[in-house]
Amino acid sequence: MKIVLNIIWLVLCGFWMCLAYLFAGAVLCVTIIGIPFGLAAFRIGLFALWPFGRKAVERPDAGAPSLIGNVIWLLLAGWWLALGHVFTGVLLCLTIIGIPLGLANFKLIPVSLLPLGREIVPTDEPFAAGAGFRPAPAAPGGPSQGPGEPRAW
Repeated sequence: MKIVLNIIWLVLCGFWMCLAYLFAGAVLCVTIIGIPFGLAAFRIGLFALWPFGRKAVERPDAGAPSLIGNVIWLLLAGWWLALGHVFTGVLLCLTIIGIPLGLANFKLIPVSLLPLGREIVPTDEPFAAGAGFRPAPAAPGGPSQGPGEPRAW
């Protein structure tokens, strides 16, 4: 299913959003100082090209430099790339077939606003949970239940 969604996404908006990220990355890479921002734009551009089956998660080792870089990114390129995702997401949600694609556009907004300190990881679900999703830990002192194991009452 995610391959079909990715192909439809590519045709309707993924190619154009990827071009926007590549353009932003090229402009940011013109200066030495902008190279980290340009590399982030290229990374997100590839994510915007083929988003289903992948998600962006926060890196635990990201610190203050990522925060400062995200503020600079937000001022330079993040706000207008996020506006592109909002615009195309709303347009895609106007049709029933486009709703999953519109939701994928909305999933890309936080990454387009604050990309530094995140990485793109594969997932098995076409609609991955948010970056902060973690499975609940097992109850203290109780047995943990793995997938496919019968529930112990």
